[in-house]
Amino acid sequence: MKPKKNPNADLRKNIPLFFAAALCFVVFVTWRVIEFRTYESKYDYEALNVETDDDEMIPITEQLKTPPPPPPPPAPEIIEVVEDEEEVEETVIESTETTQEEIIEEVEVLEEEVDVDVPFAIIEDVPLFPGCERVKKSQRRKCFQEKMARHISKNFRYPEIAQEMGIQGRVYVQFVIDKDGSITGIRTRGPDKNLEKEANRIIAKLPKMTPGKQRGRPVRVPFSIPITFRLQ
Repeated sequence: MKPKKNPNADLRKNIPLFFAAALCFVVFVTWRVIEFRTYESKYDYEALNVETDDDEMIPITEQLKTPPPPPPPPAPEIIEVVEDEEEVEETVIESTETTQEEIIEEVEVLEEEVDVDVPFAIIEDVPLFPGCERVKKSQRRKCFQEKMARHISKNFRYPEIAQEMGIQGRVYVQFVIDKDGSITGIRTRGPDKNLEKEANRIIAKLPKMTPGKQRGRPVRVPFSIPITFRLQ
């Protein structure tokens, strides 16, 4: 009969445990060897000496001020001695100021020389068309326009060339009633030269008028009116 070994006495079953423990120990030792470092511990203390002043001493320099040159000596005054018997001419200084009367005269002369055109719409005294002399002042403007319309209607004549060509339209006419009441500066603008020529002829036949006045003085009065040419 063979004797049996005690299972507790079998050491081979703990081999893995021992191997793992040894391996951990070797790894730990290796890690400590790798991580081991040596440092030189050196401490030094240097006291600050407050008394030592390292600032550079800047020498104090004095700025020399150059005195200004002395002023030139004054020129000697020449005193002319005049004897009592010699006559001295006195210079009379005339005033250059303009008096109020001279200013008024200059303004009046300028107003007379300036030739101002006053439009028909704002003039104080409108030009008088023959036949409007006895009309009230407030109605003279209306009378002028009515007389103008009658004159155009009476002297109107349609150009034959324009009729044959079928030309029609509106011609704008501008003219000036001069200071003497005559008609000057006639200008026309329309769709055809024949119509413009006829409008010029109608306005040129206007009678001489009483000139318009502004502040009691005759002035030039520009006036404009359209003339319509329409075929029936």
